Order: sequence, then C-alpha cells, then structure tokens
Amino acid sequence: MIEAIIFDVGGVLIRTADFSRRRAWERSLGLAPWQSEEIVFAGEMGTKAQAGAISDAELWRWVGERLQLNPSRLTRFRQDFWAGDVLDIALVDYIQALRPRYQTAIISNATDTLRSALEDDFQIADAFDLIVVSAEEKVMKPDAAIYRRTLERLGRSANECVFIDDNSENIAAASDMGINTIYFQAGIDVPALLAELGVRAGNQLQVALGGF
Repeated sequence: MIEAIIFDVGGVLIRTADFSRRRAWERSLGLAPWQSEEIVFAGEMGTKAQAGAISDAELWRWVGERLQLNPSRLTRFRQDFWAGDVLDIALVDYIQALRPRYQTAIISNATDTLRSALEDDFQIADAFDLIVVSAEEKVMKPDAAIYRRTLERLGRSANECVFIDDNSENIAAASDMGINTIYFQAGIDVPALLAELGVRAGNQLQVALGGF
C-alpha cells in the first residue's frame, strides 16, 4: 500500500514556462541557445553547487566572472534567468489534499538556497513532511544514497513510496530500488496516475468510500 509520495521540484513542481529572457541574454552575450542553462545548471560549477561542494553564492559569483558581468548586470541576469519559472499551483493544491492521509516529500538536486526559496518565495514548504536537498546531503540523484536517506527519514519501505521526477535517470535509479515511479512529462495527469496506484486525495477518497 502506498503511504508516501515524493516529488522532484525543478521540472515538476516548478517549471520554466517562458524562456524568452534567457534567450535574450544569450543573444546579447554572444552565447548559443540554451547555453545559459548549461552554464548555471549542467556545467562543472553548477554540479558542484548542487552537490554542496560550493555555495549558491559562490556559483553565481563564478557565473558573473564567466559571463563578464558587473554586479548590477549579474543581478539583472539572475533575476531574468528565473523570471519565467512558474509554480504549478494546481499540483500543490493536490499535494495539500493528500495530507494527512499520506506523507509527502521532496527530493531535489538543487543548491543550498532551495529550502529558503520553498519557504519564503514560493511558500509551499509546509505542504511537505520532508524536504531532501542534494546540496545539504552532499549527494545527488540518481545516487541511491539520497533515496535511501529519504526512505529512512520517512520510515517507509521502497514499495510504500511513489517518486515523481522528470529525469529518466533519476526515475530508473528509484525504480531499481523498488520505489514506485511516475515519469513526469508536460500534460500528464498526476492525480490520475497516482489513483492507478491506489492513491486517493480529498474528494477522491470520499468518493471511493461512498461519501459526498
């Protein structure tokens, strides 16, 4: 029986809906399309920040040096880089409806600012019983250690959990451990897919029990 549902953040709970400002900066800086994401996320320093080897502040200082941006332009670049990100409010409302029947959790490859962003900027931290951040753990998905720690802290076995992520490698690693998984892609119906695993939330549970 499913007792806990675990969500990724970037690409699932928070998704980039508008890339126009990133593309505009790339044109102005002479970068190739999508190179800004490569620099911030996927390059050596971005990976180090997500693995907790350097801080988020150190990452962005390096980005400024890499792109030869003075402090004020770096601030504008950083603001514009995140400006197109949108919180999936409907999904968060659904997660709220899962509780308290189910435990809810996050596993995210992110820098050391994610927890404060979820608490202060997006104000959704209280929708989750557990938040596991790679920078704090010094280990990133798809390393099995980050999944094991999450299961231990939830007090659940792998088959009692569902993990939802938009990265196929992360999904495969969780599945290899016996965790139920949902590969998140744009347009999928998360409540319906969870319902197939027996998960009911809010009104769904009332209907399943014959309520109104």
